[in-house]
Amino acid sequence: MNQVTSNDTNSQQVCAEDVAPWVKAALFPKTVAIIGASDNPEKIGGRPIKYMRQYGFSGRIFPVNPSRSHIQGIPAWTSVEAIPEPIEMALICVAGDKAVAAVEACANLGVVTCVVISSGFGETDEIGRQAQERMKAAAQASGMRLIGPNTQGLANFQNGTLATFATLIGEVRPDDGPVAIISQSGAMSMVPYAHLRSEGIGVRYSLATGNECDLTVADFTWAVAQDPGVRLILIYLEALPNPDVLARAATLAARRGIPILALKSGVSARGASAALSHTGAVATEDRVLDAWFRQHGILRVTDMRSLVKSARLLLQSRRMAGPRLTILSNSGAACVTGADAAERHGLELSCLAEKTRQAIDTVLPSFASSLNPIDLTAALLSNNHLFGDVLPALASDDAVDALFISLPMSGKGYDAQQFASDAARFQLSTGKPTVMSCPLADTRETFEQAGVVAFEHDEDALGALGQLAKISLLQGQALRLRSLHQSDAPTPAPAVSERHEGLLSEADSLEYIEAIGIRTVPWRLCRDLEAMSAALRTLKGPWVIKACSAEIPHKSDYGLVKVGIGDMPTALNFFSDMQQRCHQLGKSFDGIIVATMVAPQRELMIGARWDEQFGCVVIVGDGGKYIEAMPDVATLVYPFDAAYAQTQLRQLRISALYDGIRGEPAFPLEKISKAVVAVGSWLQAQRGTIASIDINPLMVGVDGTLVAADALVEVATRGSLNRGNTWIAPNKQTISSTGFLRGSPSSRPSITKRAP
Repeated sequence: MNQVTSNDTNSQQVCAEDVAPWVKAALFPKTVAIIGASDNPEKIGGRPIKYMRQYGFSGRIFPVNPSRSHIQGIPAWTSVEAIPEPIEMALICVAGDKAVAAVEACANLGVVTCVVISSGFGETDEIGRQAQERMKAAAQASGMRLIGPNTQGLANFQNGTLATFATLIGEVRPDDGPVAIISQSGAMSMVPYAHLRSEGIGVRYSLATGNECDLTVADFTWAVAQDPGVRLILIYLEALPNPDVLARAATLAARRGIPILALKSGVSARGASAALSHTGAVATEDRVLDAWFRQHGILRVTDMRSLVKSARLLLQSRRMAGPRLTILSNSGAACVTGADAAERHGLELSCLAEKTRQAIDTVLPSFASSLNPIDLTAALLSNNHLFGDVLPALASDDAVDALFISLPMSGKGYDAQQFASDAARFQLSTGKPTVMSCPLADTRETFEQAGVVAFEHDEDALGALGQLAKISLLQGQALRLRSLHQSDAPTPAPAVSERHEGLLSEADSLEYIEAIGIRTVPWRLCRDLEAMSAALRTLKGPWVIKACSAEIPHKSDYGLVKVGIGDMPTALNFFSDMQQRCHQLGKSFDGIIVATMVAPQRELMIGARWDEQFGCVVIVGDGGKYIEAMPDVATLVYPFDAAYAQTQLRQLRISALYDGIRGEPAFPLEKISKAVVAVGSWLQAQRGTIASIDINPLMVGVDGTLVAADALVEVATRGSLNRGNTWIAPNKQTISSTGFLRGSPSSRPSITKRAP
């Protein structure tokens, strides 16, 4: 390993004056105290000393152990208070109350960062949680930052700061490199390290955050994203307590072209109970997290292997212009299976220009085809220059974003050196990512030496290209949305009246939806038979007749919706029936809604809810009564614009209908996207006053119209949000005792129900 001290050029760049002091102390400390140090180099309190001495730590190590004068040949100290120098980092390797006392002692001495390796705290029981809170309180009082407790520790392989007891370091020799791994789990901070090192990839940081009572994965992602030597960040999370910090880190990484891959475990449906609407059931925590990662340019993966399998390509190629792929092989079968795998990984086959195909046809044998995938056939065995003849034509074609070479047949008779040289020349001259696959190790090695990333299996090669294409797209989108957020000036929207709380009636909800610019079906709220008669004479039939009650959000479940009513006497009879039914249910009765019945081409829905962590979450997609049973919706996290909403709508199963099928008109996607933005902007502007919004169905008419037929708005209950959870608004305003943002009541216009 290159033993680089903390005084080298890169470290000085990272430790510039604008970097937080805790970052310097955690990653580049000059003095480290180990409380609970052991003379046995294989014990938890002994390994950090062993590793730091073995791998070139240039700072001073202060073992603390009252029963020994020396630890592993280094003078030991009876207590941390006895150490004569200021301590930048302290490792706590003692248990229980001793660990709490050690943290308190370090806080009193002005230690900058404290790594609590000890376990038995918040991850165990209430007693442990209280002990952890005492640690946290002591640290906060002094400004000291905590890592852990229950952490494996921190490792900076660049300068030998190995404040960790990870056993794999003793088994897999470290080497400095361009990868940073940050993980809540100790094991998951080292398993990717082992896999990367087996492929010869160096790792700079392996950082485990444990219980995260203070510093988190997000904090360390922000820290390492500032290191000019880091070119790939891999993170493992079980929770995301501070998304704003990770958002800043992701923005910095995107600007620097550093891919961030995230593996998030602990998937749950906690968000399903966030509201009494369809939105709460469909916009679950995991879907919201997916959307948040996507909009911040972070590629979420599903397993540990996917976290590391593309590392070599991601380190070599920072960007891929698009998903269009050209496949080149000497096997027809590999061409077909490669095309199948490309589709699985979100890649598209390039549609080569006619002049490109003509140029290729002039060099291929007559029985070969210039269609993509390009099968060079067995002719490659007799003509080792086919690669060099075909690749220049592909190099000039703008439809080629990347190249995949599959060589299932290689070895004697094939000039692998020439093939590799030609592929490397193509990659260098075009800047287009190029990968190859071959089962023969010698052939792969030849390509690797030429600078072309090689894989044993086609699936892995195309998976890597798929990840690169996705990250390139996500980071580009993220930077655009970030600039949108920074210049965001929400359009003034109606504030919710202070008299409202909980679920609003359909009439109130429709009034708000109209106020933000979304058309509704023609409707009237009728409080008596006289008003209902007037409404029936005014509105075009046939009609939809619905009971209006803020206490009955889903009226059809109780027989309180009648559709296709064509005569006035029948319609009028429903007034007393529905009123009586509401009273039998013990629910309020606010009147009858009469609406013109609309025959839609399709029923869609738009919903939104306020999320405690991520703010405004919006869903849009297929609507109707089966929304929860068969959800086909896109999830978006504010901010976004109509263009982004359209890209997400295009990902849905119903997207095949958008452009019209069998004579049906196209969907008004622009209107739909603008409605999505209107809902999101309104809910965001309320800053938690509104808990959720449902517009279902949102009807797409055959004439290109878009109208809401039903709506449900849920106002947050007083002093709480999402059923009793405490909330503080992102703009740092607090919610008043009435449950609404502080401000003059006169500054919040109310909306009056429409009743004839």
